[in-house]
Amino acid sequence: MKGTWSKWLFGLIVIGVIAYGAFLSLRERPVLVDLGQVTRGQMVVFVDEEGVTRVRDVYAVSSTLAGHLDRIDLEEGDLVSKGDVIATIHPLAPPFIDERTRTELEAAIEASRAAVALANVEHARAQTALRLAQSAYDRASQLAKTRIVSDSDLERAYGELQIKQAEVESAMAGINLRLAELASAQARLAQPVDMAGTGENGRCCVSLLAPIDGVTLAIKVRSEQAVAVGTVVAEFGRPDNLEIAVDLLSSDAVRIGPGTEAVISDWGGDQDLHATVRKIEPAAFTQVSALGIEEQRVNAVLDIDEVPEGLGHGYRIVARLALWRGEDVLQVPISALYRDQGEWAVFVAENGRARIRSVELGHLNDSAAQVLSGLSEGDAVILFPSDVLADGRVIADRASEGR
Repeated sequence: MKGTWSKWLFGLIVIGVIAYGAFLSLRERPVLVDLGQVTRGQMVVFVDEEGVTRVRDVYAVSSTLAGHLDRIDLEEGDLVSKGDVIATIHPLAPPFIDERTRTELEAAIEASRAAVALANVEHARAQTALRLAQSAYDRASQLAKTRIVSDSDLERAYGELQIKQAEVESAMAGINLRLAELASAQARLAQPVDMAGTGENGRCCVSLLAPIDGVTLAIKVRSEQAVAVGTVVAEFGRPDNLEIAVDLLSSDAVRIGPGTEAVISDWGGDQDLHATVRKIEPAAFTQVSALGIEEQRVNAVLDIDEVPEGLGHGYRIVARLALWRGEDVLQVPISALYRDQGEWAVFVAENGRARIRSVELGHLNDSAAQVLSGLSEGDAVILFPSDVLADGRVIADRASEGR
């Protein structure tokens, strides 16, 4: 009898172990998940864009005429005072002359010399005529006293004398004209080597002066060379008077206005800087992104509250600007969101199971999304939902299981 009970007890134990093993093998195992909370509080939507610092008023000094620019001794960063001589421009040396042009110019010189000789002959002829007219007038004056020559004949002799004096002056002017033409023809024959020893390539020069008391920002033309009219030689400004230019998407720019606060980071210092938007430029420009997409961008100009030491012209920065701000906003972690049939949805943890909940969203930032409907404050949502999750699936908090 005792052996029979032992066999029955052993059988029941074996059956229980088998049943428990079957239960363990067939039961649904919970999926370990990370949980987050739907909260209510302040929410700010930022846009982070790269920008550059720039001197607010940059003065570009350019060549006022074509000429030969001397080498500039200034260096970037040098201090200048208003009126300091930056560079000097001299006249350009004459061009080289080929054989044909030389022959033509030499012929022109010979023609000018002949014209000078002819003008001298005309001058001599006019002087001879003047002496004859002077003698005739003197005789007429003597005879007029004895009434042998009438007054009209005397006036005629005086008029003839005046005409001959004018002809002498005209002949002298002709000589000067021909001499000037000869000098011009000889000057056109000069070669650049003939100007090498003058030191200034001529008799005059033009000095370019510093327009302000400031710092040399850039030297555009340093070496001695020929420059055209309008060539930018150097730029000057005051680095303590900086502003920031940030190019934004035009769709973001319309949501930002003057007075918007910004945080400036990644400029090289340990502390972030604070700035305020002064203006949004009215005209946009097209820029191709790194992905090859054409974008319409707009420059926002910011004023720095306090310019730190070491920050200069053209430095790279990252500006964070607030596009939207809300004080009492229901928000869900953005890592809990996924798309379900084209709509936003989340998995909500309810009684140890995952439940799909469709949500309507408003503004989004890097960490959270504004909830317009579908969730309530305090709801537990599953972060980083995976493909193994489904509506009604058993879940377990990873943090609780870890403890």
